[in-house]
Amino acid sequence: MTGLREQHKADRSRRILQAASELFRDQGYDAVRIEDIALRAEVSAGTCYNYFSTKGDILLAIVSMEVEEVVEAGGAVIAAPPLAVADALDGLIRLYYDHSLHYLSKAMWRTAMALSIAAPDSPFSQRYSALDAMLARQVSDLVAALQARGSARVDVDASTLGQMIFHDLNQRFMAFVTDEAMPLTTLQLNSHAATECWARMLGSQ
Repeated sequence: MTGLREQHKADRSRRILQAASELFRDQGYDAVRIEDIALRAEVSAGTCYNYFSTKGDILLAIVSMEVEEVVEAGGAVIAAPPLAVADALDGLIRLYYDHSLHYLSKAMWRTAMALSIAAPDSPFSQRYSALDAMLARQVSDLVAALQARGSARVDVDASTLGQMIFHDLNQRFMAFVTDEAMPLTTLQLNSHAATECWARMLGSQ
């Protein structure tokens, strides 16, 4: 019975997040009320507030869902990375980019970033930073896997280099979401050029 209750709770949470994602895309974050989200999700407003105290909490949960899904998918790349360093790095980063607009629009990403920056000591900002750190660790894990296989030089610290690569590519993603006219293909091309450079630096010696 406990398992069934937890499943129902997870299902309701998922419906709320899906409804919020759709409404934020269609109407804009500022225009949407929690009551609107509850109506779209076919739950009561009280139920919605039981799960999420604020609209910001809902947005953060959508960002978390996005990151957790790409981290799970990225695990397969780390477990069996492509032979070429550039292909391995590109494969992981493309997973991040290609999934980035699945639940969130560019405007939603900008709102999430702004909320994180505006209150750096808030639980929102701390969780947002933790999600970034999760992605950076995964890039570091890929570097370590490439080193262990002998594809990458071992005289560099995998954790430090992974963070450097992630922060470089994260800056490119921020430029992408702040430019409504930039297509995903342009971000992918820019990313590929960057990972080629990192791969030349990381290549085994």
